[in-house]
Amino acid sequence: MVCVNRRDLGLLVLRVGTGAVLAAHGTQKLAGWFGGGGIEGTTAAMEAMGFQPPKHSAVAAGLGETGGGVLLALGLATPAAGAAAAGAMAGAVSVHAPAGFFAQGGGYEYPAFLGFTAAAIGLIGPGRYSVDHATCHVLNQPWVVALAFAGSAVAAATVVGRRARRQAEPPDDA
Repeated sequence: MVCVNRRDLGLLVLRVGTGAVLAAHGTQKLAGWFGGGGIEGTTAAMEAMGFQPPKHSAVAAGLGETGGGVLLALGLATPAAGAAAAGAMAGAVSVHAPAGFFAQGGGYEYPAFLGFTAAAIGLIGPGRYSVDHATCHVLNQPWVVALAFAGSAVAAATVVGRRARRQAEPPDDA
């Protein structure tokens, strides 16, 4: 008799669902899939939002979402995947924050939810039904959690802080 662990099954569903949403969102940025702007459109959007350099920002956001999403769905390098996706969502939250909380008004509700969910999965681990489990959790160690989340936090704070400072500067044509 096979015993199905509901906790591990729940983590599988959460990982795959969250990972798929993130990956789809990221491929809009990277490849223009699902009606997205691709790298060129995302670069222009990043520049308009004040992210510098815009192309690097577009690629980083797309890779954080796509790569983090795919890895979360697989349950592979789960701490790094969760941290990367959460970091990418921190940038999105900074863009939507001036519009308030609720997504209906253009707020940060949706990217915050994705970021918190990805971070939680990265912290709690992938569960038994994952590539990490099949590889004896080689990439799901406490030191990976610490390193991944510290790196993501520093990167997100740097990018968001640089954007905030740039937006606070007076316009060049003044």
